[in-house]
Amino acid sequence: MPSLYKEHRSTTKLSKFGIFLAAITIPATTASASNNNIMMRNPQALTRGVATAFASTSSSSSSSVLRKSSSILSSWPHVSGSGSSSAFVHPFSVTNAFATSSSSSSSRWMSSSNEAPPQQEKTEEEMAAIKAAREERKAEKERKKAEKAAKKAAAKAAEEEANKVHNVNYLSYANQDSYEKCGDMDRIMSKSQTGRTFSRVFDIGTSDDATHKPGDTIWLSGRLHSIRVKGGSCFLVLRQNSFDTVQACFFKDKEDPDGSAKMIRYLKTLTAESIIQLEGTVVEANVKSCSVQDAELSIQRIHSVSNAEAMLPFLVEDAARSEKEVEESQGTDRPFPRLGQELRLDHRWMDLRAPANNAIMRVQSAICQLFRESLYSQGFIEIHTPKLIAGESESGAGVFTTDYFGTTACLAQSPQLYKQMAISSDLDRVFEIGPVFRAENSNTRRHLCEFTGLDLEMAIDDHYMETLEVIHSMFKHIFEGLETRWAKELAVIRTQYESEPVAFTDEPCVLHWPEAMEILKEEGFDMGDEMGDLNGAMELALGAAVKKKYGTDFFMLDKYPAEIRPFYTMPCPENDKFSNSYDIFIRGQEICSGAQRCHDPDLVVKILEQKGIEAGDGLKSYIDSFKHGVSPHAGAGIGLERVVFLYLGLDNVRKASMFPRDPNRCTP
Repeated sequence: MPSLYKEHRSTTKLSKFGIFLAAITIPATTASASNNNIMMRNPQALTRGVATAFASTSSSSSSSVLRKSSSILSSWPHVSGSGSSSAFVHPFSVTNAFATSSSSSSSRWMSSSNEAPPQQEKTEEEMAAIKAAREERKAEKERKKAEKAAKKAAAKAAEEEANKVHNVNYLSYANQDSYEKCGDMDRIMSKSQTGRTFSRVFDIGTSDDATHKPGDTIWLSGRLHSIRVKGGSCFLVLRQNSFDTVQACFFKDKEDPDGSAKMIRYLKTLTAESIIQLEGTVVEANVKSCSVQDAELSIQRIHSVSNAEAMLPFLVEDAARSEKEVEESQGTDRPFPRLGQELRLDHRWMDLRAPANNAIMRVQSAICQLFRESLYSQGFIEIHTPKLIAGESESGAGVFTTDYFGTTACLAQSPQLYKQMAISSDLDRVFEIGPVFRAENSNTRRHLCEFTGLDLEMAIDDHYMETLEVIHSMFKHIFEGLETRWAKELAVIRTQYESEPVAFTDEPCVLHWPEAMEILKEEGFDMGDEMGDLNGAMELALGAAVKKKYGTDFFMLDKYPAEIRPFYTMPCPENDKFSNSYDIFIRGQEICSGAQRCHDPDLVVKILEQKGIEAGDGLKSYIDSFKHGVSPHAGAGIGLERVVFLYLGLDNVRKASMFPRDPNRCTP
């Protein structure tokens, strides 16, 4: 039985091979054998021949079957001279013929063996059992698949968790070793005082007077100025106070490869302008690109306190370039971007991070400090006057109005009226630093709708020259103090905005109006009746002439025509067409306006009538204060931003204002 079964299997395989051969289309040739022509005319003969040959394989060897197949193929019909390109024997005809022959062969095989029992149909219970088994195998397969996927996901999650840099909740310096060495700091919400001592960048160095020398480990907090990570190393620059910078480095530690890899991954996530805290060891180095040039820090720990967006409105380094540097780059392959004034002002907080712009704000603060110092030393006290008033404080100047519980109030154009009322209160020498509002639609490079006023007022004994001497002394203190005590800030500013120190005289340089008119006429200006105010070009020309003649950038001009001065100005005793008023100039541009005030109430009312100004409720208290007795007095009002703007030689007063207000800008 086994031999018969094996022979049957072999025969079946060869039979299938024969069917395949019989079904192939053989390309026609030019053969003209007679037997080919016969098969061409009678393809059924070929079919029967193939079927007979394969049926007989039940009792023949495999080699015999192959020989018969070759014989059949060698007698395959070819193209005759009739024009046919090929002959094709349909496989179904071969299959049908073979089926008949094969059936006969199978019968012979079956007759020589035991007949298989007939197949019985399965019961419903058996079918259900088979189906259940199949479903169980399928479920098992799905379970194993899900289990494999879960293991893979768990392994991936474990790997991600191992590589993840977690936030750090830094509560105590004493527990520092238990904290991660890198990672964003948890939101600082004053949970605890950690006990860390943070150092200043300018205290780092190798010199004898440096507070932190090589070998010291310190904490620093500041802004990430720049960072470069490559391979297993990182170089970053930390910035404090806008212009104090130090380099910090990290290198892969072979003894702690996992920790080093985590640190590098974290450093790659940091963005420029983020606020960071780092602990590092001071090492000696040669770094020319930072303010600390003889040392750097080797990073031990680093945490971001506040992350900056990756895309910034502009780069601080672009905002820090001088106009000359930008202009010279335009003809190169890599020109620097020119940042427009509106872009800078729209993102003023970014613009003020540039070292020079930041230093300008520090100089502005210094001027206020020096202003106070000088006046305190000369017997003044600081006062604070109302900014919501019932009427105009300056004639001829636009005012901002607002509703004040059903009545109209104005934003103060100056503290003028209240400074004078302070003199009537026996506060003989007063000053104020405060906001001033002017609703003037002036879109020039030197006008603002809101600025900071440096105002002073003082009682005088004989002459307003007493006040000019106080003012001159005060400005000398400011100029000298800036060049000595704020030399570092001035040096930073002058790298971007070129300027020279202001030249000034030891004693007040005072020009009278007639002399100024003669100078301007010599400069080619038509001064008309000489009773009009000076325009910008005239002021600049006058400043240049005074510098040439007297060697000073800082001078005073008095005796202005009364017509162009406010109502509270004392007329000139020699000629009431002029006044005891004065302006003060730096580099040919006005920074201060002042005068002896009219302290006689009757004269004040007369001047108001001459100027067509109604003495309403807003001026009643002011005039009444004079009726109760007041010392003769004089004073001045100085624009802080304009002093900064002109002293530093800036091209626009908006650079001297933290958040400028002009007719087109009320934000940010």
